[in-house]
Amino acid sequence: MSTPVTAKLRRGKGVGKSGVSKQGGPCPHECGPTETSPHECGPTGDRFAGIGAYGFKKVQVALLAALVTEDPLLLIGRAGTGKTYLLNSISEALGLEHRHYNASLIAFDDLVGFPYPDEARESIRFLQTPATVWGAESVLVDEISRCKPEHQNRLFSLVHERRVQGIALEKLRYRWAAMNPAGAGQDGGEYLGSEPLDPALADRFAIVIEVGDWSDLSEAEQRLVANPAGEGSLARDGGRLRADIARWRGEFEARLPQCPLQIVEYARIVTTELGGAGLRLSPRRARLIARSLLAASVIGGGLHEAAFRTVLECSLPQRASGECPPPAKVAAAHRLAWNAALATGKTRWLQDFHLARRFAAKVRLLAESCPDADSGTLAVEQLLANEPPERAAAFALAVYPAALKGALPVGAEGLGDLARRAAPLLHVDGKLEWREPLSQSGTSHPELPRVAAAIAALECPARRARARQLLFWALLNKVPVRDPEALEHEFHEAVEYLAGRAAA
Repeated sequence: MSTPVTAKLRRGKGVGKSGVSKQGGPCPHECGPTETSPHECGPTGDRFAGIGAYGFKKVQVALLAALVTEDPLLLIGRAGTGKTYLLNSISEALGLEHRHYNASLIAFDDLVGFPYPDEARESIRFLQTPATVWGAESVLVDEISRCKPEHQNRLFSLVHERRVQGIALEKLRYRWAAMNPAGAGQDGGEYLGSEPLDPALADRFAIVIEVGDWSDLSEAEQRLVANPAGEGSLARDGGRLRADIARWRGEFEARLPQCPLQIVEYARIVTTELGGAGLRLSPRRARLIARSLLAASVIGGGLHEAAFRTVLECSLPQRASGECPPPAKVAAAHRLAWNAALATGKTRWLQDFHLARRFAAKVRLLAESCPDADSGTLAVEQLLANEPPERAAAFALAVYPAALKGALPVGAEGLGDLARRAAPLLHVDGKLEWREPLSQSGTSHPELPRVAAAIAALECPARRARARQLLFWALLNKVPVRDPEALEHEFHEAVEYLAGRAAA
């Protein structure tokens, strides 16, 4: 098949987010290809200002990572924020054979060309035009959220596999897309026809960036955006972006076979923590996060917390489905993963303690590897403050006797916290009350049968007595226990470990 020739695009201006100004034209500093001063367009500044795209400095590490990994990239933003401008400008700066499609208007024949049989009528060929996808190095699918379902399914293989009709696109490196927000639009209205992306399609985009609006730009950036001087200019930066991406790409590929363990651990832990907080990330997403973080470490020359945080925030596919990931949950997961994967000494031990899921694992860390009593006290205080009431009570009841005897490295403050939480469980006595409908009589507490069954199933008298203390305390204090058997089993594991340690 012949390769179509596509003329370079010439554009107007727009505005954008965490970046997003979109004024075409040369670097406002008029810097030449040999300039090395760290001004706005230099390595320490805004890498996209040199191609006329302003306001992307805060998320540029995520954008650059997507260019290095060559994984799919999605921009989400209001109309006129320069999403299309940025991506077309990048294609010009990198010297790519580029295709720009409007998904709301495109027919599939526009993408692949008109099919016709070969002379022998044994196979199908496609009549190509300068707009068909064959031979493209980068593809921008604009308005992807307005795409017809049947076209979206066909674009799925383009985004995910670099294939169309099962045929590999050998030259295709970059797959980009842009969309308006699904739901809220300008002035609080809605973008009619902009639908949430199918979660399976959204999950194929490694980097998902919400592009900001006019108010997200600095005054200097607003002036650059409003200036009509660069209207229609091609994006040129003296070849710096192209050279940097090529150099970073080579280093990324060299490091990929042995990705640093800290990066893999961060991706694993943050995926686990966000899932536990109700924000599911797929196994594929964990790998994409690790790839983007590896690229960010190459770009930044090391492992930097700010870059990890930015990449994580730009790696959440829920944004494409119209959801807003809770910032507090994302921040908490990042902090925990960062400390666990890259911290050392006491901080690392504390993170290992909190990442341990079961009580027995936490108690083992406390007994065998706690650095000092201050660290043990901090771990106990944070656990009692953050765990649900029934789990905090179970942990305190299991640990307090050993801590009181000095068998655990817990200071006076930690011991006091354990005593206050465990004391009410040592002597459980009270009257169990519940509401009985007027139409019924002789009913029992709605939770009592489950609790009684869990206790009755235990053969060991001592274990049964401990379970009665814990579970009856929860009933009397109206503390819900979703799974009495599981809680009792985890509680028993911790007690058994401490008993075995004391007998050794």
